[in-house]
Amino acid sequence: MEEHRKTLGALAEKLAADHLQRKGFKILARNYRCRYGEIDVIAIDGKTLVFIEVRAKGSTGFGTPQESITRQKRLKIREVARYYLTNEVRKGSFCRFDVIAVQFEAGGRKVKEMEHIENAF
Repeated sequence: MEEHRKTLGALAEKLAADHLQRKGFKILARNYRCRYGEIDVIAIDGKTLVFIEVRAKGSTGFGTPQESITRQKRLKIREVARYYLTNEVRKGSFCRFDVIAVQFEAGGRKVKEMEHIENAF
């Protein structure tokens, strides 16, 4: 079960990065890691630096992908973003946090729905 979840997560991150590139975003990093945690995608949208959390689910039995982002997860993402802004070359004059939620059909790898939420938190 864990392996299936990781596979869906990796597929969702690839689909999200492809979606962002089609929208004109420039991908700076995928799976950026530091001592505080990880951010799935870091990109530039115009002059805005965007930190993107990608969430995927194969069913809605326990809520939607968007609903799975807890307050604790949002705080962790902000901490990683703060580290990135402090320690990496800064690109963009503003920053925001987006979420891309991917709902797969039950038990499959076919996308049922994908939603990009800008300024999610």
